[in-house]
Amino acid sequence: MATWANLNLQNSASPIMEQLTFFHDHTLLIVTMITILVGYIMFMLFFNKFTNRYLLSGQTIEIIWTILPAIVLIFIALPSLRLLYLMDEINNPSITLKTIGHQWYWSYEYSDFLNIEFDSYMIPTNEMSLDGFRLLDVDNRIILPFNTQIRILVSATDVLHSWTIPALGVKVDASPGRLNQTNFLINRPGLFFGQCSEICGANHSFMPIVIESIPSNYFIKWISKMNN
Repeated sequence: MATWANLNLQNSASPIMEQLTFFHDHTLLIVTMITILVGYIMFMLFFNKFTNRYLLSGQTIEIIWTILPAIVLIFIALPSLRLLYLMDEINNPSITLKTIGHQWYWSYEYSDFLNIEFDSYMIPTNEMSLDGFRLLDVDNRIILPFNTQIRILVSATDVLHSWTIPALGVKVDASPGRLNQTNFLINRPGLFFGQCSEICGANHSFMPIVIESIPSNYFIKWISKMNN
């Protein structure tokens, strides 16, 4: 059962990830229907004798099998374009977080507050507590409030990285000399894990990302504590 669980998408923690999950299911249903239809036709070819040696053309069937795939592509393309525009939309953010990729760790800056910046390294296995998450937990987590519009600015200092949180439906390239941005809204409290998903060198697999989503009043207390 654990193997099948790993094949699923993570439970969504943002509206965008919910939409991505719906689009995945929508597309998978269409692909399944096509596969069943084509498989049935191929299977039946082995067991029937519907052949015509003198058939040279069939205009009607050729029109049908040209138009039908075009209609199917429209059913996939329209939701896809809608989702692309939703993901590209930048709403009025309440908090801006700047993320900088290094070989091989992340550093974060809370741009709306003074002097709140820190590096985030993976906790080595030999230093981890018994209830830690091996190869996923970090020494300094990103603390963010849920039900708050958050903008993230992503860059890198050395090579290409990719800041990715699957449960939030967020994946942004970190390119040296370039500032990329996206936004997200976390709709529930919890811990959300991600990793660099760009092959950035020898320790590419050891620069995880951890977001801790907390209520707004606890976030304000944390910010006040960090400022002192």
